[in-house]
Amino acid sequence: MKLLAKAKNSKRIILLHIFLWIFFICCGIIPLLQNRYQFGIDFFVEWFSYILLFYLNYIYLTSKLLFKKEYALYFAILLFVVLFFTVSRLLFFVTDFQEVIGPKIYDHLGNKIILKKMLLKNAPFIFKIGLSFPYLIIIFISLILKTLSEYYIQQKNELIAENDRKNAELRYLRKQINPHFLFNSLNAIYALANKKSDLVTDAIVTLSELMRYMLYETDSKSVLLEKEINYIKNYIELQKLRLNDIENIHINIQGNTQNKYIEPLLLISFIENAFKFGTDYKGATRVRIKIVIKDNDLDFLVENRIEKKNVNTKNSGIGISNIENRLKLLYPDSHTLIISEEDNTYKVLLNLKLDQMQY
Repeated sequence: MKLLAKAKNSKRIILLHIFLWIFFICCGIIPLLQNRYQFGIDFFVEWFSYILLFYLNYIYLTSKLLFKKEYALYFAILLFVVLFFTVSRLLFFVTDFQEVIGPKIYDHLGNKIILKKMLLKNAPFIFKIGLSFPYLIIIFISLILKTLSEYYIQQKNELIAENDRKNAELRYLRKQINPHFLFNSLNAIYALANKKSDLVTDAIVTLSELMRYMLYETDSKSVLLEKEINYIKNYIELQKLRLNDIENIHINIQGNTQNKYIEPLLLISFIENAFKFGTDYKGATRVRIKIVIKDNDLDFLVENRIEKKNVNTKNSGIGISNIENRLKLLYPDSHTLIISEEDNTYKVLLNLKLDQMQY
């Protein structure tokens, strides 16, 4: 696909060049026709030399010499080429006179008068030198276009390299989430198995649903928000299966989730930490989750009670630092993250702009 797109782009550029040269040549023909001047072979030689000089400088000389700082050789070759075209045209192609095609004019004796215009071959030297000025303009235009083209390509390559770096970093961060999540989920199932609970089967089914989502739905850069919220709900249900006291687990979702997209697995790390540090030694959990969607804004709040003597929230695993790095990469100017700890309550408040299409 990339090769096909590149071929189509090259074809468009070639057609554009052909169209522009035809346009400029026509602009050169129109004044001659309007003044009823005949134009001979020099007209065609002139434009052929313009085109040849343009692409010689555009394709070869600038890349091979000028951009490699071979200035002396670059200007020497251009000077030679310009002089060669100028002298060749003066010696072989520019005629002494050029007839004017116009209405018949007669003198008082009835003899036809043929108007003629003297050209450069019999002109003073200073006018002959003027024949080379258009070549200097051609060189200048080709140099400007080549410089702009190289700058565009360089910027494009830098952007591609930066995107590749970001994608590689995001893939690395996502891969960190999977083992971290799986470790926590297996701990939950282990706790149920240790109690010889009949809920182990339900926990395994829920875990399989979670893993299916992680394996098959998160390859894209963004997923439907409603799928991500369903994933969060399944994770919470899995946690409830292993806990003794779930009366203080609350989740509140408000707003329309349809046709909105979000980076996959973006919120789960905050929720994992809430359950990890919001559960005391008796299995009682105090966690409150609130998600509000209004237009394209998402407000995410998660709170959990903590015992300061038992937890250091600054060292809460890879989850928090992971999510902070991903937010900086994916929503650099469209998110606000506030993490606070007050009165034995750990609170995360995140606001971000949701995507309107899948990437």
